Amino acid sequence: MHRIQYIVLPFIAVIAFSGCASASTRNPPASLIDDIVAKEREGLDALKVGNLAGFSNLTADDAVFVDPHGVASKADVMRNVAGFRLEEYSIEHVKLVPLSDAFGLIAYDLAEKGNSHGREFSAKACISALWVKRNGEWVCVFSQETPRK
Repeated sequence: MHRIQYIVLPFIAVIAFSGCASASTRNPPASLIDDIVAKEREGLDALKVGNLAGFSNLTADDAVFVDPHGVASKADVMRNVAGFRLEEYSIEHVKLVPLSDAFGLIAYDLAEKGNSHGREFSAKACISALWVKRNGEWVCVFSQETPRK
């Protein structure tokens, strides 16, 4: 039951919040998608150069991650990326669901190559990420990675 709660609650919050959208939410600043995509790229670029502190700074302490292995916390993800190096990536087909001027959900296709714990890999995935501006800084509070063929 607890596992479902951690997955479902963020989506309930998104749905509830989006239902209460103000006029400014329906017409978000043009830079919202640019800001959020830039932060997503900043995180991926940090993984390319092994900048774990930079990656960590872009991730909220209370962030939730979901992938085929299950639900993970920021601490879980940070332990895993310590043995991970991204060599190249591409982002395509970005979509934005604006929730406010400082809160948005993006979804995109990711193609990546790299080394994970001593093994070369190449993968494609569908990514969704929820970003919020806290204390003037963008942080990722939720991310889901779904492998694709």
